Amino acid sequence: MASQRPVLRLWKASSQLVAKQHVRKLTLHQYQSQELLKKAGAVVPRGLVARNAEEVRAAVEELGNNSLLSAQFLKRNVSLAEQEAAGLVARSPEEAAKAAANLLRSSDSSIVAKELYITQPSSHEEVWYLAMTIDREAYRPVIVISKNGGQDIRSITKEHPASIRSYHFTLSEGVPEPLVQRIASDLGVSSAAETASLGKTLTALHKIFLEKEGMLLEVRSLARSNNSFTCLDSSFVFDDDANKRQADLFALRDKEQEVHDEVEAEQYGLVYVRMDGNIGNVVNGAGLAMATNDAIGLAGGKSANFLDAGGQATTQTMMQAFSIILRDERVKSILVNIYGGITRCDMIAESIIGAASEMNIHVPMVVRLQGTNSEAGLKLLADADLGLHVESDFGKAAQRAVELANA
Repeated sequence: MASQRPVLRLWKASSQLVAKQHVRKLTLHQYQSQELLKKAGAVVPRGLVARNAEEVRAAVEELGNNSLLSAQFLKRNVSLAEQEAAGLVARSPEEAAKAAANLLRSSDSSIVAKELYITQPSSHEEVWYLAMTIDREAYRPVIVISKNGGQDIRSITKEHPASIRSYHFTLSEGVPEPLVQRIASDLGVSSAAETASLGKTLTALHKIFLEKEGMLLEVRSLARSNNSFTCLDSSFVFDDDANKRQADLFALRDKEQEVHDEVEAEQYGLVYVRMDGNIGNVVNGAGLAMATNDAIGLAGGKSANFLDAGGQATTQTMMQAFSIILRDERVKSILVNIYGGITRCDMIAESIIGAASEMNIHVPMVVRLQGTNSEAGLKLLADADLGLHVESDFGKAAQRAVELANA
């Protein structure tokens, strides 16, 4: 029998994932994900990318009336039904050209959609949800499927939790025929042709998941009609650690729709993730970053960011880190929490002093150092007379940062 519990745990926790665990990932646009599916052997409707009203008009003339227009945002929360209700079905080339002016504009977060994806109309009896991801509690890849598709998994989990089924598999074995037959049987697929079509879709997903190092491959709208399955809408996420191995894939990255500060930090060898609190963090190492976030939470505060300086604790690096954090008007205090291993704490202290001396740091800053030459580093900071709050104890440093943020 298919399991529901692992995937429910996975998706209920997803909204807190960044706050608890730093995960870097490459997210593709819909049209890019659809192209990967097509190359892998899945059935997708014909689609064209347009960048202005005239290209949209020409695309609908080629694809036919009643084509679906979709603005390409990396974060899409609009369901298929909502798209159709909002009038994003172009009933003529002229109607499509008029709609393009509204679609090629900023989203609520001021991110500009520069491309529209126009797809041929598709009739269907049902729309399912299908995904392939990792069940981190079971340490195994998993297929997630629901007959309540056309929307994101969080909506399905909230509105139709009993409809969600999950099936574990192994990367080496893939999706064998017995598993396809079991999934088909569980979901009421009876004909051999329809089962074969479902198997073809699952095989295509597995091919992408394995060869491209996927983290989450979602087909939000898997249309069922005429004994076959068609992928109408997909969104793929890949492991950012694969960027050197998957150069062609990562060349598709749309940095303009990513968080500007995160992209800028990357240019300086920093890792920055925006969060929803008011305490800015500068740390070295992802593990220490997560521990710092937890310590702030235990002290009653919330982090405004995750900023990992790695081993690059130079004056220039610290200046860039502080500059990114200080641009965030929500930040009311900064906690610098550094462990000196190969890089000595006295050298780190000199870098912090150099950066703080050259910048207008307008919020209180707590600095905690531990490791090689930590006592010397803390003394340098205390003697610098820059208004820094120096702490050697982890818990006290976090508590102090929270108190200063609330003052």
